[in-house]
Amino acid sequence: MKVVFGLGNPGEQYARTRHNAGFMVLNEFQHRFLPEKHFSFSSKFHSDLIQFDDLTLAKPQTYMNDSGKAVQTLLKFYKIQDLHDLYVIHDDLDLELGKYKMQFGTGPKVHNGLSSIYRALGSENFWHVRVGVDSRQGDRTLPGYVYVMQQLTMDEEEQISKVCDEVGQVLHGQL
Repeated sequence: MKVVFGLGNPGEQYARTRHNAGFMVLNEFQHRFLPEKHFSFSSKFHSDLIQFDDLTLAKPQTYMNDSGKAVQTLLKFYKIQDLHDLYVIHDDLDLELGKYKMQFGTGPKVHNGLSSIYRALGSENFWHVRVGVDSRQGDRTLPGYVYVMQQLTMDEEEQISKVCDEVGQVLHGQL
């Protein structure tokens, strides 16, 4: 079974923030490739889920900094030990808005959601689907944690929508 977690924060107030890039990619993936399926909340897995054949899509509802709880619970329940079957989609301030990277065992310098997952799993060796959200053009006056919690501008929404579509297509080809 392949498991794809899209990281973000639950709640309407976070829906259009940079930090919810993982949720945005999964929403686009579902819309494009599984339109007949819908996310539903599972308290057992602390996540909104779509389960389809040998694929599970999950959006943790634990808030970003506690994402490891949801990831660990689901992997343990399904006895998934090969982390090559785990994909985690997340925002990345190390990449420009509109760019992405899919790398095994390589994430950004700092990301609290990933740190939570690393602690829960005792490993960084899974697929990191890094979605660039940095459009600051060198202006670092705002700390990163403040910047990622801001709402996307209309231009940024267009760019992130395109990259979500690209990432969804790449994931579809790998899953």
